[in-house]
This record gives sequence, structure tokens and C-alpha cells, in this order.
Amino acid sequence: MNNNTMNVFQPDYTNILKVLNNQRPDYLPLYEHHIDPPFIAKCLGCELSIDNCKSDADLDDYFSTYISFWKEHTYDAFDYEAAICEIFPGHGAILGGKLGPIQTRDDFEKYPFDELPAIFWEKYSPRLEAIRRVMPVGMKAYGGCGYGIFESAQDLVGYESLCVMQYLDPELFSDLFNKIGELYQKLWARMVREYSDIFVFFRMGDDLGHRTATMLEPDTIRQFILPQHKKVIDIIHAGNKKFLLHSCGNIFEVMPDIIDMGIDAKHSNEDQIAPYDTWIDNYSDKIGLFGGFDMNYLILHPYDEVYKKVLEDGTHFRAKAKGYGLGSGNSIPDYMQIEGFKGMVDAVKEIRRREANGKY
Repeated sequence: MNNNTMNVFQPDYTNILKVLNNQRPDYLPLYEHHIDPPFIAKCLGCELSIDNCKSDADLDDYFSTYISFWKEHTYDAFDYEAAICEIFPGHGAILGGKLGPIQTRDDFEKYPFDELPAIFWEKYSPRLEAIRRVMPVGMKAYGGCGYGIFESAQDLVGYESLCVMQYLDPELFSDLFNKIGELYQKLWARMVREYSDIFVFFRMGDDLGHRTATMLEPDTIRQFILPQHKKVIDIIHAGNKKFLLHSCGNIFEVMPDIIDMGIDAKHSNEDQIAPYDTWIDNYSDKIGLFGGFDMNYLILHPYDEVYKKVLEDGTHFRAKAKGYGLGSGNSIPDYMQIEGFKGMVDAVKEIRRREANGKY
């Protein structure tokens, strides 16, 4: 019997990597875009905050606890992103309620873009090194540089102001995306060069849509955002790594363009946008797929209902899609019910058990 179907789970990151190659994994992998540390702390009954870490030893303790939670819940890999927007001077517009630091050409020219790589690595290199030190055998991270091209533009300008800028100052709008793209290329090139050993694959999260449509006109996305994505994807592929795009919202109109960029897998789904079968029907012959279960469903329903739905639908998705990893359609936030999360995880364990025993 495969060790991964026994009582003691032995993670194997190559299993989840098969989804990125659009191959059927040996057993159904669990995947989450993110599990909030406050949720993990709630489950464990302890504090878990990276902001409280003052030394390398503190970082080692933090990541040992963080990664162990994923391992204990039978994940082969775990999420870690070095969040680009969080080192932006004036960060916060993407969260709403304020304008970003760039509103005019003068703001753009004065913004300290050249200083950002040094700030980024000063903050995140110690964390990446800690992950390298404490990584369990058989596990790796997925992620890399957090946030995306469009999200960075929103943080630097603000969503509404960015939409206005496109029409009132199209040259500044274009220059902004080019400058963000240059920053991403610098950061990603070093991430791939120095830290590929701790990542099973790399990922960018860039929410391009809302419930009914894309956040910007599809042609705007094609002209200004996707070319910058493509440069990052090329850097990652040149480093012999696979690339996953996480993008929330209704982005079906630009999905052909996104696939043409060379993504290896896609994550994020909401039942109110489309049933998960739509993603499988349209794209499973081209890319690997992750998710399947609307975050709101997991939050609002008790253990028994979540377990039953994930057992039934997860078995169906596993059989229908070529490369598939199961998880929420978004992430596990701090306000997630513990019972909903456990219902999902336990259902995946049962799917694996039945497969190992030849029940499917």
C-alpha cells in the first residue's frame, strides 16, 4: 500500500507537481491558495504571528508550526508568498478606502521604484531561509513573489483612480504597467535563481475579475497586463519550474489569452460564477486545475454536509479532470469554521482510502 494511504501521512511534493504537468496524481492532492495563520492558530489553540518574530530562531519556530499544520492535514506542499505590495511605500489602496501614492506623472517619477528590490529582499530573505532550514522531508512550498501585476497597479493608484487614469492619462497608465513589469522581472528572476530548491512550483495571484466580468476591459488586460505576466512566466519556465495562475472572478473572456501565455495550471472558482464542471469541461485538456469547492459553502455548512459534498463531488472531479488537486475555490480565511475545513480534509482522506482499496 502507498505510504500516503496509511495512518501516518508521508508528503510527496512530486504528487502535486503532476497536476502542473496535467497528469493524474497517484492520489488526490489537497491544495489551498492560502490558509490564514490566525485560522491555524485557532485550530491549534495558540498564537501564530510572523510579526512577532525577532530572530532566526523565532522564524524557525514560526515556520515549523505553520508547515506542520499543513503536513498534519495531509498536504504535500504549502503556501508561501513574499508579498510585493506590502513593501510598497504608501501600501493600502488595494485594501480599499484610500488612494494610492501615485496619482500624477510627478508622483510616478518620484516614487522609489529602484529602492524596492533591496527593501523586498531585506524583509523576505530571512523568511525564505527559515523555510529552507525547517522544511520537512517530502514537502516543498508553492508561491514565490506574492501579488500580481494588476493588483500592484491597484495598490499604487487605487482601482477607481486607475480606471480614470487609463482615459485621462493613457501614457502614464502604460508607463505604470511597464514599470511594475520591470520590478516583477527583477524580483522573480532572483526568486527563481536563489530559491527554486524550496518551491515545487511558482505561482502568481492576480485577481482580474469580479462576479460578472473582468475588472478592466478584456482588451486592456490583453494589452497591458498579460504581456507582463508572460515575462514572469518565461522567467519561471526558463528556470525549469511550472507556473500556476490564481485569479478570482469571471475571466472566461480572457482565458484563451491566459492559456496562450503558457500557464500550467489555474486556481480559483465561485459557484455563483460557474459550476466547477465548467472549468473542467473548458480547460482540463489544456492545463491542470485546483479548487472545486466554493469558500462560502465550506464556511456556511456543517461538517456532515461538507464531508458528503466533497466526497461526492471530489470523486467526480478526480475522475473527470486529468490533472486535479482539491481544495477551496479561494482560501481558508481566519473566519472559516474549523468543522467545514475538517469536513473537506476528511473527505479527501476517504477518497484516497477508497482508491487505495480499489473501491473506485
